[in-house]
Amino acid sequence: MDVTANPNSPPAHAMLTVRGLELTVPSAAGPVNILRGIDLAVGAGEQVGLVGPSGSGKTSLMMLIAGLERATGGSIAAAGRELTGLDEDALAEFRRDHMGIVFQSFHLLPAMTALENVAVPLELAGREDAFAEAAAMLGRVGLAHRTTHYPAQLSGGEQQRVALARAIAPRPRILLADEPTGNLDGATGAQVMDLLFGLAADSGATLILITHDPRLAGRCGRQVALADGRIVSDRVVPAQAG
Repeated sequence: MDVTANPNSPPAHAMLTVRGLELTVPSAAGPVNILRGIDLAVGAGEQVGLVGPSGSGKTSLMMLIAGLERATGGSIAAAGRELTGLDEDALAEFRRDHMGIVFQSFHLLPAMTALENVAVPLELAGREDAFAEAAAMLGRVGLAHRTTHYPAQLSGGEQQRVALARAIAPRPRILLADEPTGNLDGATGAQVMDLLFGLAADSGATLILITHDPRLAGRCGRQVALADGRIVSDRVVPAQAG
């Protein structure tokens, strides 16, 4: 494995620590090993680009970290808490309080306006200023004029900016992004990524970005490559501008 920084030595202030993580799923042909003993430590405020071919396990790893799927082996600790044994309610509460997630598909609630979509996680957290904070965050992503519009009335880039605002508004300690520009054209995707990196840096969030784009991965400063469910490279690289 190509290692510039030792991934087996947790950072002094680790925000995320994964040990021996495994995921095996049944199939008609027998068990399929999706993840095969992943060890990964990510420091607070670090930005990590997770790369690898389709089927290498990138999205599965993110889903396990987010508690949206269950591992079949190993452990996950995040924000100082062991997640492995938590039940669904506790995992949902942890995500609410500590994680923001941006998917390739926008996953906006179609019957809610942009403002209401962004306010949802803030309301769930009991924030009395949920709508004021949601409006401020939409302003930060350039959508102050679109607060009353529904997802169907927005372009793909605008929908992804709403999704980004929703993920960042609660000020999560961990931000997970899975191919956030996959459904966007090049220029729109570049604008969304500038916002993503800028907002993550401003909030001090730990960012894990899944991408097929080497240029985007290079902006993270650290790249972790997966193949066949294993980490095959973990290296620190100079951050790229733009």
